[in-house]
Amino acid sequence: MGERRVKGWWLITLALTIIGKKGLKEFEKVSKDGKKAQEEFLRHILSTAQDTVYGREHHFAEILKAESADELFSLYEKNVPLNEYEDIRPYVERHKNGESDVLYPGKPKLYATTSGTTKEPKWIPITEQYYQEVYKVMNQLWFYTLIMNKPKAFYGKTLSIVGKAIEGAAPDGTVYGSISGISQRDIPGFMEVLHPAPADVFHIPDYKARYYAIMRMGIEQDITLIITANPSTLVEMQNNANEFYDEYVEDIENGTLSHRLPIPDWIRASLEKRLKPNPARAEELRALKVRYGTVLPKYYWPHMQVVNVWFCGNTNIFFEKVRDSFPETCVFHEMGYFATECRIGIVLKSNSPDTVIFGHKVFFEFIHESDLENENPPVYRMDEVKKGERYAMVVTTSAGLYRYNMNDLVEITGFVNQFPTLKLIQKVNGTVNITGEKLHERQFVEAVHAAERETGNRVAFFIGFADTSKVTYRFYYEFVNADITQEKAENFTRVLDEYLKKYNIEYEAKRSSNRLKDPETALLVKESFEKFKATCIDKGYRDGQFKVNLLMQDEKRHAMFKELVL
Repeated sequence: MGERRVKGWWLITLALTIIGKKGLKEFEKVSKDGKKAQEEFLRHILSTAQDTVYGREHHFAEILKAESADELFSLYEKNVPLNEYEDIRPYVERHKNGESDVLYPGKPKLYATTSGTTKEPKWIPITEQYYQEVYKVMNQLWFYTLIMNKPKAFYGKTLSIVGKAIEGAAPDGTVYGSISGISQRDIPGFMEVLHPAPADVFHIPDYKARYYAIMRMGIEQDITLIITANPSTLVEMQNNANEFYDEYVEDIENGTLSHRLPIPDWIRASLEKRLKPNPARAEELRALKVRYGTVLPKYYWPHMQVVNVWFCGNTNIFFEKVRDSFPETCVFHEMGYFATECRIGIVLKSNSPDTVIFGHKVFFEFIHESDLENENPPVYRMDEVKKGERYAMVVTTSAGLYRYNMNDLVEITGFVNQFPTLKLIQKVNGTVNITGEKLHERQFVEAVHAAERETGNRVAFFIGFADTSKVTYRFYYEFVNADITQEKAENFTRVLDEYLKKYNIEYEAKRSSNRLKDPETALLVKESFEKFKATCIDKGYRDGQFKVNLLMQDEKRHAMFKELVL
């Protein structure tokens, strides 16, 4: 397959380079004095929001009277408590119902939704200021980092897999959806030519049909850049290619879109506008299958330059499954640590997995891992953290999140000037994460109780473990009725699984797309918890301090429960 460059690719690259160099120059300047950058940003946020409901309740105007950075930081810590989402939710609800000037002046531009610790999802406000100052600026620099590492990143087409831009609206009409989808929707006009499929493709409800449409459109092109946060998406896309490769080829030859899969008519019409017969490409793809049997991305996209994806933490399991499927000359660029609540920075270099935080766009505080159980833990500033140490991160954003605990344990890996670099280690608040579902212990417990009510089968003890090797959860039960069969226990899990889908929108999405496999079931022996506790105490645990989470990712404890299976 010969290179098929995008028309005007060099102009796109030039424009992104000019914009990116400007952003990098600003970053280099402000990062030389981290403390000053943090002070200026915090004063900016507090002065902007001092007349809001939250600002008045927490004395922003008084805090701003501070005469030094240290006094400002101290007064802010004294007057504003550490917040979880449930502390912020009442203010967000007031915004959703039409009230202005609650968390931030005016109302949010939109909401990004993600799973929370309860049955209700988090609605994360995105203000116009935050969208422009954080997402737009960081995206410009992000694109430039790809060019710095691979100058031909935008030579061919770009395959970007994101969520739905708009999924619905709050009671006051403010839209909610995926921030990644909205970011792609709002890319500069000169970049639209890079994408083989319109954003409508991400609104296809059926996941297999969605992947089919994305791959049918993409495999026809010479793709040189893939952007998708979770490598499990790449696994499922290749599974789709393995199943429907011949249909892709037939569609490409005829300029059609298969009717075998459920694609809504309005989306089908949008996609078909871009299609025309391409027998030459169809013949290339047929020849690849004859030659290789199983056709991998390195064969149908041989000029791939960059795959921008997570490969840290649990995601490495999926990354290892696909890394050898791409050309050896392809660079894997770590997507970096970010979350729906806050985009904290970017990864500057493809040979580094570390995210450099933007101390001029977000205010950061850190709680050392040794103090996580402390009710009033000491808080460290950005200029006080140490390389090699681990902390829970607390952020203040220009979108109305004040001293918001991200509940993520991060490790400081170094510094770019005076801005720290870091990597994500794990969740720290009872949340387990295999493919991005962020399943919380509280949701699991409530789903078990709901399954008890529906099935009539009560459990004396239960526990769940993430099994990253199998990409699933394994649930263990000791039922009050010792006569419960394995078949009935598996039915209990099926009911439980449905409740988890209702309680956690990310879990439902990952299960529906098959990125997260069917949960497994195991029956425990009688008095299983007592036996487990006795074993732990024999190993040196203190009886008075013994406790166990009911949802974990812990291989050692998991192994202990495997020994207690009937």
